[in-house]
Amino acid sequence: MTTEVRVPTLGESVTEATVATWFKKPGDAVAVDEMLCELETDKVTVEVPAPSAGTMGEIVAAEGATVGVDALLATILAGEGAAPAPAAAAEAAAPAPAAGGSVDVMVPTLGESVTEATVSTWFKQVGDQVAADEMLCELETDKVSVEVPAPAAGVLTEIIAAEGATVDATAKLAVLSSGGGAVAAAPAAAAPAAAPAGGKDVENAPSANKLMAEKGLSAAQIAGSGRDGRIMKEDVLKAAIAPAAAPTAAVAQRAPVAADDASREERVKMTRLRQTIAKRLKDSQNTAAMLTTYNEVDMTEVMALRNEYKDLFLKKHGVKLGFMSFFTKACVHALKEVPEVNAEIDGTDIVYKNFVHMGIAAGTPTGLVVPVIRDADQMSFADIEKAIAEKGKRARDGKLSMAEMQGGSFTISNGGVYGSLMSSPILNPPQSGILGMHKIQDRPMAINGQVVIRPMMYLALSYDHRIVDGKGAVTFLVRVKEALEDPRRLLMDL
Repeated sequence: MTTEVRVPTLGESVTEATVATWFKKPGDAVAVDEMLCELETDKVTVEVPAPSAGTMGEIVAAEGATVGVDALLATILAGEGAAPAPAAAAEAAAPAPAAGGSVDVMVPTLGESVTEATVSTWFKQVGDQVAADEMLCELETDKVSVEVPAPAAGVLTEIIAAEGATVDATAKLAVLSSGGGAVAAAPAAAAPAAAPAGGKDVENAPSANKLMAEKGLSAAQIAGSGRDGRIMKEDVLKAAIAPAAAPTAAVAQRAPVAADDASREERVKMTRLRQTIAKRLKDSQNTAAMLTTYNEVDMTEVMALRNEYKDLFLKKHGVKLGFMSFFTKACVHALKEVPEVNAEIDGTDIVYKNFVHMGIAAGTPTGLVVPVIRDADQMSFADIEKAIAEKGKRARDGKLSMAEMQGGSFTISNGGVYGSLMSSPILNPPQSGILGMHKIQDRPMAINGQVVIRPMMYLALSYDHRIVDGKGAVTFLVRVKEALEDPRRLLMDL
């Protein structure tokens, strides 16, 4: 039997790649998931694993060849030369499972474009009894946390991926004995995590080694972005173009620490979500010509309207009337007049959106996420409040899917719930605008020649100056201010 090796999915908007290196040649024995070759795109380096065990057959796409998605790269022949996969060999050597058979615990679907996760917590240990659908462990991706339930009732006999291990979307996490009988001795659960330190899987990409030699760089000078710190070609390119002072600056960030201080420090690895937040925020600052403009709004009318109708609203719609629905409605109203704030840049084009998918920034115990309320411009006050409440709860529980955090066209961030009086929010790329709400504070204001106390809030609009001019940004904030200070304007579309 012949198995085809094809180009995997390369990522959004990437349609072709170059075959960089073949690690096997015709006639070589290969194991399941053993790395066969490496492809390079204009963005990332992609490893191609063996889809089955066998003997390497024909190599169709030679090194240097340009191939499209799903193109045929090579063939694998099944036969005597087939090398058992390391996992299979381990299973063969392990004690046979109890009567009733064993059940593999696999990585669940992680979501579109998510290819790997980190095992954050195991809630069960080897030898524990588990019920069907009982939570076994939790995985972290760069966006959300994913719970892994038990596929069947039984005994946890083996943990393959220990806490801290990085697993791909098709990896096996553990084994259950559905018979509940003999339990295998606790495996070296940490071994899979420790093995890569010197194993083949974390060797630097061959293309990276070649480029390091050409550029006269050493591995110690480069921070690897690949799995387990593996240095990829793009890492070498970044290091090669970085200014000579960069290493010195990096060292300066971490000053020498006295021994007595070091004993009182705690070093914790950033979660994948926090790493992604850090990268996206910095990328936003580096990419957009970001500018922030400010205004203030008198919240008297909104607060009066809310107090008057909040009980009736709750009774009829089953959800509390908050301030976010007023701000969402006001922003939708303003975006219609200043559509460039709801647009985005794509190359040399400006893409205008004839809809408003409103991102509502939400703080969670693990970091900031931005669930998206789709078609907010078509929703009522009650629909918006229900959507915000539901998305907020799912965000706090770590239940948001990738799809729920993609596609936003504008974002609202409410720092006022934490007491913030003034801030400059950072854009959520590729969006061109984000509104920052702040604390409502009683302040003396001059109204009709008299000083009166009014509940005031500062508003901040950060925008991409590449497509939004100052006039448009100021106009947007003024329209939001007008709508909130006289909510009747929203009803009459004024």
